[in-house]
Amino acid sequence: MPPDLSVVIPTLNRRDTLAHVLPALAAQTYPASRFEIMLCDAGSTDGTAQLVKEMQLPNLHWLPAPDAGRAGARNRGVAAARGQIVVFTDADTIPEADWLEAHADAHVTRSETAIVGCEIQVDDINEIESVRRDPKRRRTRHPDNRSRLSWMYFLTGNASVPRGLLVQCGPFDESFTGYGHEDLELGYRLARSGVAIRYLPRAVNYHCHPVPLEERCEKMRMAGASTVRFYRKHRDPRIALRLGLNPLSWAWHALMPEGGSLWRHCRSRMGTVSVARTVALQHAYLSGLKKEWRAAAIDRVVERSDRRRHPARQ
Repeated sequence: MPPDLSVVIPTLNRRDTLAHVLPALAAQTYPASRFEIMLCDAGSTDGTAQLVKEMQLPNLHWLPAPDAGRAGARNRGVAAARGQIVVFTDADTIPEADWLEAHADAHVTRSETAIVGCEIQVDDINEIESVRRDPKRRRTRHPDNRSRLSWMYFLTGNASVPRGLLVQCGPFDESFTGYGHEDLELGYRLARSGVAIRYLPRAVNYHCHPVPLEERCEKMRMAGASTVRFYRKHRDPRIALRLGLNPLSWAWHALMPEGGSLWRHCRSRMGTVSVARTVALQHAYLSGLKKEWRAAAIDRVVERSDRRRHPARQ
């Protein structure tokens, strides 16, 4: 008998956190016979295969393959999934014991709906217990006062979708090979096809992936580039407006030229001043966006020139 749920986890050299994630999945209140774990390994070399062997979980399926990005790894998991509901999470995201039960219950009452759970950011494993004791310390990635979300909040660290809807809507776009937006782009297509995206604060997990500030800036640059690819694929003005591809954002970015005194001020205080960190990260995002937009504009000019010079190729 096929399971109800298929948990899809992309991974690449995340053995240390998987050593916490997999036991937490094994300890779920939802019966182990009713869900499967699809661990989509993109070429780990850190002993992940040995960890899987040591865990000996009967419902864990290790799916190794060459690295095709997070989109490719998740697509592999969805293709192999047997459950009616696909639950997405990450290799560094540790669930509460009733996490799967919450997702399963939500789909009983909200069929044909995508569910996004409560993903809480923590700096290390030890912080999880302190956040449990003091909910006011929670750093969540979603607005707690909304029951329905836009596609901008479809983040696959904690989300679930009926497999049939994923098949109808199409897979993750594997052209998003850098950091960012392969999940938002799928959420956009789901919403455009009429699928409601609902927030489920009861489905809690903890994202434990502290990233050095310089690396965070680089990831924001890559996310900016992904925004341009996202917009060029769909040409929807709402994407441009919501994700910073608009004159107002560009004007703000121009006020703080890279290397200037204000830019240096914010970068030097990223580690201690939250406002400076927010400004520096947003600046990095817009820098990546503008660079990709200009490169795309050059490509379009070259393509038009080539068509004029070689009309027979059309």
